[in-house]
Amino acid sequence: MEQPIVTDTEFLSRKSRPATKDDAQVITDLRDTLEAHKDTCVGLAANMIGSLTRIIIVATANGPLVMVNPVITKRRGIYTVDEACLSLDGTHRATRFDIITVKWQDENFAYHTTQFSDYTAEIIEHEVDHLEGKLI
Repeated sequence: MEQPIVTDTEFLSRKSRPATKDDAQVITDLRDTLEAHKDTCVGLAANMIGSLTRIIIVATANGPLVMVNPVITKRRGIYTVDEACLSLDGTHRATRFDIITVKWQDENFAYHTTQFSDYTAEIIEHEVDHLEGKLI
């Protein structure tokens, strides 16, 4: 079900807990909410829809990618960029990396380690920051 976007910076500043199989509804809600905002949104973290669980969703060329308990393990090629966020007004300067490696679980909780680059890496970094309670 589509959920409202959280804009409370106190809530968004809290660190998320590891997700479990009991959090399956959060995945459905992230999918529905991303779809509802597809014209202006390329990624969401669970805290942006009110759940302090370590789940993100990223719009990719192959469709939405759900990442459960993502951890960025390697970073390469630092740069700065101005980013926007549905939860925050305006744009904000952020430090990102061209290439990242992420250890994560899929919706079935199978483990993956994948390298991402360019814009997809930037989106993942932004959403993982949300899970850590970092506001750009």
